[in-house]
Amino acid sequence: MYQTVQFIHSYWAYLVVIMLAIASISAIIGFISNKEYTANNFRISLFTLITTHIQLLIGIVLYFTTPYFKMFSEVGMKGVMQDPILRLYNVEHPMVMILAIVFVTIGYSKHKKKLTSKSKFKMLAIFYTLALLCVLSRIPWSAWF
Repeated sequence: MYQTVQFIHSYWAYLVVIMLAIASISAIIGFISNKEYTANNFRISLFTLITTHIQLLIGIVLYFTTPYFKMFSEVGMKGVMQDPILRLYNVEHPMVMILAIVFVTIGYSKHKKKLTSKSKFKMLAIFYTLALLCVLSRIPWSAWF
């Protein structure tokens, strides 16, 4: 089961990064060029929200089925924090990714309440770009390539 969930989580991550990049760039361009907020912009932001939340659910299942999780009981929290690989997979990656999903959720929720296109794009640009930066900072790049 672990390999299957890890495979899905790894490949779904590509979609998440692509959607976050598209949504962030689209929002920044819309904000800078004073474009009108359209249904297409809404779909992009909604699909980004959905893909990130699906990735969260897959990640939660993976977190509790991974061999890294068992290291908490074997070496303790001190041992996990001293090992850079264990710290990345058990602490840094999950926490920063959850923070990124919080940014996406806040950005999506706040943009719906705004009345003008410029303010909608501003909310999406700020929060989706923060989420993208968080995701890019904690991806285990050695496992991706």
